[in-house]
Amino acid sequence: MLDVEMGEVYRNSVKIVGDVLRVADESGIGGVNLTSLLRKANLSYGRLSSVAGKLLEAGLIDEQVQEGQRIYVITSRGRDYLQKYQQFAEMADSFGLKL
Repeated sequence: MLDVEMGEVYRNSVKIVGDVLRVADESGIGGVNLTSLLRKANLSYGRLSSVAGKLLEAGLIDEQVQEGQRIYVITSRGRDYLQKYQQFAEMADSFGLKL
C-alpha cells in the first residue's frame, strides 16, 4: 500500500485512485463500506471524500446507502481503468520507474 522505499512515505493521486479502486474491486458486488475503505486504502476521511467525489463524477465507482451506511461499488468503467492502471504500473516497474 504505502511506498516506503528510499524514505518515500506518500502516494500521489494516481496511486491513491488505484488503491481505492483496487479495494472496491476486491470487495466484489457487495461493495465496501466507508470505514473499511478508509482503513484498507489508508486514507483520511477528508482525502477519501475528495477522491470518492472525483471517482463518482467520472463513473468509476457508485455510492449506495444500505442500512444507513455508505457503500462504494466499482463500476465496469472503474474495472477497465483499474486494469489499465495495473498494466501501466507493471510496465513502468519493468523499466525501473516508480509511479
